[in-house]
Amino acid sequence: MLISTTELNTILHDPNIILADTRSFKEYSEGHIPGAVHLDLFAFHWIDTTNEGIENFNNQTRNLLSFLGVTSEKKVIFYDSVSGMLAARGVWMLMYFSHQNALLLDGGITKWQKEHLPLETKPNGFKPSNFLGKINPDIISGFEYIRDNLENMTILDARSIGEYNGSIIRAAQSGHIPSSINIDWNQNLQNDGTFKNNEELSKMYNFPKDTEIITYCQGAYRAANTFLVLKKLGFTNIRVYLGSWGEWGNKLELPIES
Repeated sequence: MLISTTELNTILHDPNIILADTRSFKEYSEGHIPGAVHLDLFAFHWIDTTNEGIENFNNQTRNLLSFLGVTSEKKVIFYDSVSGMLAARGVWMLMYFSHQNALLLDGGITKWQKEHLPLETKPNGFKPSNFLGKINPDIISGFEYIRDNLENMTILDARSIGEYNGSIIRAAQSGHIPSSINIDWNQNLQNDGTFKNNEELSKMYNFPKDTEIITYCQGAYRAANTFLVLKKLGFTNIRVYLGSWGEWGNKLELPIES
């Protein structure tokens, strides 16, 4: 799931890699890792997890990954400013489609630049494919599954403490999903933007490895980062709530706590 700057630098010119810069286009145009294409994953958020909503998400994601040029042979590497939520969302999306070789650049372009590795400013074009993939329903959740199993799962809220306690309002309702535990995704990272080591992370996520865990945030980006951390630690039963608070907090019939 992770690749180091050193390892990426050694395979940079491998024709079988796709390198996706998930930052803003402005940041991409000011300098990016050679060969990287720009992929704005923030524009592709999704807060409808009805059955029809999930089906539409699947179709649109296939289109997006086809546009990116993903095939089963390609190693797809996402990077962000740091080991961030946008790159994590990209990796999670490919894992959701059972792609075996999706990686996040640990430390992102910040670490790359700190090590004086090469940059370029010219934009790179896409080489589209016809990506199908195979849906892995075990790593995604909709609102109904959570609503019906609230007492039987551990729910991790990856948002800020202000969003969690309701002092920051980003939906019709404020607060959090009942019984959820707040661990801000920023705590997953060291000061240099790389992931903390497993010893430090295990103290934060001190649950049995077979615990059923749902991660959520506002739009399932920060939640994807926490998902990758839990996979890194060896947890086996984790789902990202795709709709997250953007959906739950706007469905007035769903229970909340604050």
